Amino acid sequence: MKAKTLMLQGTSSDVGKSVLATGLCRIFYRMGYSVAPFKAQNMALNSYVTMEGGEMGRAQVDQARAAGMEPSVDMNPVLLKPEGNSRSQVVVMGRPMVTLSAMDYHSRKVELWRSVTDSLDRLGERHDLIVIEGAGSPAEINLKANDIVNMRVASHLGSPVLLVGDIDRGGVFASLYGTLELLEEKEKELVRGFIINKFRGDLSLVGSGLDMLLNLTGKPTLGVIPYLSDLGIAQEDSVFLEEHDRLSRGSLDLVAIRYPRTSNYDDLDALAMEPDVGVRLVDSPCDMGRPDGIILPGSKSTVSDLLWMRENGLEAEILALAGSGVPVVGICGGFQMMGRAIWDGDRVESSDECVKGMGLLDSVTSFKAEKRTVRTKGTVRGRLGFFGEIQGVDVEGYEIHMGRTDSPIKDGLFLLENGDLDGIADPEGLHWGTYLHGIFDLPDFRRSWLRSIGWRESGHGISLGQHRNRAFDRLADHMEEHMDMGELRRIVGL
Repeated sequence: MKAKTLMLQGTSSDVGKSVLATGLCRIFYRMGYSVAPFKAQNMALNSYVTMEGGEMGRAQVDQARAAGMEPSVDMNPVLLKPEGNSRSQVVVMGRPMVTLSAMDYHSRKVELWRSVTDSLDRLGERHDLIVIEGAGSPAEINLKANDIVNMRVASHLGSPVLLVGDIDRGGVFASLYGTLELLEEKEKELVRGFIINKFRGDLSLVGSGLDMLLNLTGKPTLGVIPYLSDLGIAQEDSVFLEEHDRLSRGSLDLVAIRYPRTSNYDDLDALAMEPDVGVRLVDSPCDMGRPDGIILPGSKSTVSDLLWMRENGLEAEILALAGSGVPVVGICGGFQMMGRAIWDGDRVESSDECVKGMGLLDSVTSFKAEKRTVRTKGTVRGRLGFFGEIQGVDVEGYEIHMGRTDSPIKDGLFLLENGDLDGIADPEGLHWGTYLHGIFDLPDFRRSWLRSIGWRESGHGISLGQHRNRAFDRLADHMEEHMDMGELRRIVGL
C-alpha cells in the first residue's frame, strides 16, 4: 500500500469523529494530496447511492466530497441499516446481502473482513492518504473479539490513531484515559495523541488537564476544538435525530415526522438552510400545531412506521391538517405511506399481505425483495398546482427503495433522464410524493415549492452541494486554527 493512513477513534459514539474526519479530508485535500475517507462498518439509516448504484453511509459521502472526489463503496464496504427488533439489513460493497440479528451478524464478521481489507488495498493504491474513521469506542471489551472497524483496522495497517473525546458531555479526561487503559499494549502504541472536541468556554481552563493527561499517558493533545454551531454538514448518527427537536427556526413552519425508523433525514437540510424557514421534528400529535407544511421523510420500515403513526394519533392529525389545506409531501417511504394501500405479498416488511395507506394520493405500492438504488436527474413535467408553473425546472436525486408505486393517474411529476416518470400529486397539486431523495437540493425547485406555501424569498438561492462545500472550508479553517498541524503532519508522515 503506497498511501499513508490516519485513523480517528472515539471514546464513544457521537463524539464528532465523522465531522473531524471530514475536516481532515478537506485540510489535506487543500494541501494538494489525494485523500480518501474510509470506515469499515457503518450503522446508519442515512445512506447514499454512488454513480455505480451502490449504497454507502452518508458520512463517507461528505468526506469524499470534502476531499474533492466522487464517493465509492470502497470507502464504506459494510453498512448496517437497522430494521428494529435487534435486526439489521447488511449491505456489503453497496449491495444488500442479508438481514441478520446482532448475534448472527457477529458470527459473519470473519467473512466480511475480506471485503474490508480488499477495499483498503484498492484505496491504498490510488491515493496518497486514507483518513479512517472508527465506530463507537475501541474499548468495548465485550465486542472486541469480533472487531472489524476499530483497532483491528489500525493494527492491520499499522496506522497512527488519534483518540477523540467530547468535552461537552463532561468527564472527557477520564474517558480518554480510561479508553486508552483498556487497550492492549500494542494498540496503545498506535495511539499517537488525543483530540478534545466540542469545547465551550475559556480555553485557559483546560491547560492543566492537558498537562496531567500528558504526564499520565505520555501522549500529547493535538487540539482542543471549540464547538462549531450550524455545521452545515450531514449528520449520520441517529443520536443526532433523537436529541434534536428542531433543525432551524423561521416564520415559515415546516414539520417533519420523526418516526422510530426515519431514514435519509438529511433530505430536510436543504429546506433548513433557507432564511426564515423553520424545520421541526415531531413524533407526537400534541406537538403538531398548524404548520405551513408537513414532510413525511424516508423510512427503513415503511409499514411499521405507518402503523406507529396510526397508533399514536399522528396519522389522524396529519389527515385533519391535510384536509384543511396544509400541504403534505412524502419522500420515498413517506411517499409510499401516502397512497391507498401497501401490498407486501412477499412479506418484505410486514406479516400482513396488505396494509391500508393514508389515502392522500391515488396510488398503491407493491413491495418487492429487490432494492432499487440509482442516482438520477430529471425535469418537472407535472401540471397540477405549483408544478404547472415550473415545468422544465431541473431536479436531481437518488432512489433507495424496495417497492413500486403505481397510480391510475399517468401524469408523473418528474421526467427522469432514463425516460421514466416519478412522483404523484393529488388533484389540486397540494399533496405530493416522490422517490427522489435530494428533491429539494437544487434551489429553483426548492424555492418554488416554498413560495407556493407562503415563504417570502430572500437572498440568492444555492444548491445543497454548494452549501456543503462552503461548510467544508469553514470546518477545515476552524480545525487548522485549533490543532497542532505540524505535529499532525509529522504523525502522518507527510
